[in-house]
Amino acid sequence: MTGGYLKGRIRREDIITAAAAAYGELGYHGSSLREIAKRVGISHAGLLYYFPTKEALLAAVLERRDAEDSEREQLTVPPGLEVLRHFVALAEHNVRHPGIVDLYSRLAAEAVAPDHPAHEYFVRHYRAAREGVHESFAVLAARGELRDGVDPGLATLTFIALMDGLQVQWLTVPGDVDLVGSLRFYLQNLLTVPL
Repeated sequence: MTGGYLKGRIRREDIITAAAAAYGELGYHGSSLREIAKRVGISHAGLLYYFPTKEALLAAVLERRDAEDSEREQLTVPPGLEVLRHFVALAEHNVRHPGIVDLYSRLAAEAVAPDHPAHEYFVRHYRAAREGVHESFAVLAARGELRDGVDPGLATLTFIALMDGLQVQWLTVPGDVDLVGSLRFYLQNLLTVPL
């Protein structure tokens, strides 16, 4: 690896870090590439060398978050109880890192508009989350580890909505919302085995 290549990769990571901070503080629409370049200490043109559009930078920020979450929480384990445990562990991590939760929640709200540059990312993100959780609930049902009468599809939708909704409530009034405890309570009430 040449020194220039390494320097370029480091610069790229610095830009993504600055963008995540700016988006978390100002929202996607409230931030600009010029502001992000200033935070990194480079020119606007210098930033455009790495990320030619604001949308490309947003995609890099979101992809980094997903990669970090997946690596840390091993979200690619086989479907079943372990996947649900990893989602709870992800919530525990998020409680210790409110900045990224704030960024995610703000962007998710902004991206409901079909013309938002992150709209398609969130469509894919929620689809993948629902598929993984649904597959796990279906496996648990087949093993008799899901209570009778629990529909895996509805349990999935409720779980994903609960996770994101609790995050917003927790960001608003952190002392009043037990994010992790609420998720555990919900899941344990669906299961016939300990979570």
